[in-house]
Amino acid sequence: MKIVNVVAAVICDNYDNKKKIFATQRGYGEYKDGWEFPGGKIEKGETPEEALVREIKEELGAEISVHDLIDIVDYDYETFHLHMLCFWATVASGELKLLEHEAAKWLGFDELNTVDWLPADLELIDKIKEETCN
Repeated sequence: MKIVNVVAAVICDNYDNKKKIFATQRGYGEYKDGWEFPGGKIEKGETPEEALVREIKEELGAEISVHDLIDIVDYDYETFHLHMLCFWATVASGELKLLEHEAAKWLGFDELNTVDWLPADLELIDKIKEETCN
């Protein structure tokens, strides 16, 4: 099975006092309309952090600061295995704009289950709640 290595940004409003996270809705492809944490594939020669900064700039037009690794999610979709490194991130400069996604919203931690997450991203929700409620 093909392995796809990706990074995802769990963009929060304030790294030291997290109240909300940024969720995006896919506007294209096989998983169109599913909600996810923004990010993308790691290119040859990039560190995961560099890939995440590049992907968010391309997809959302803003510069981010990448913080701690939250978790690594391994998930088997029908046609490929997803290996996703998920990091906390904050906006360093610019504004988040939808350049590739259909929709986006800031979600409070009590609202995380109000969107239809893609399966791999859904696996991260409990970990996020656990980290922010302690």
